[in-house]
Amino acid sequence: QLRLVESGGGLVQAGGSLRLSCAASGSINSITAMGWYRQAPGKWRELVAIKRNDGITNYADSVKGRFTISRDNTKNTVHLQMNSLKPEDTAVYYCNVEHYGGNSWGRGTQVTVSS
Repeated sequence: QLRLVESGGGLVQAGGSLRLSCAASGSINSITAMGWYRQAPGKWRELVAIKRNDGITNYADSVKGRFTISRDNTKNTVHLQMNSLKPEDTAVYYCNVEHYGGNSWGRGTQVTVSS
């Protein structure tokens, strides 16, 4: 079983930057992809970015060119560098790991962007 610990959320002004990090521990050998989702109040949880073991990366259209996902496989971590933040990026951000047993989720970290 995987355990995910997220860090890096907070309050930032529009145009600012934040970096989210997620560290995985446990059944690490079964990981196939690591990524980030977000859920704003009253909205469905949506994919923000994901990076698979083969290097393929996908971003939501709304964050392309502003957010960058990276993985450090030696430390079993995934990061999300968020630049040019907008108020509509405000949400709880969840780390997600796909593995042979299914999906694992972090508890979430709040990102609030003020206008």
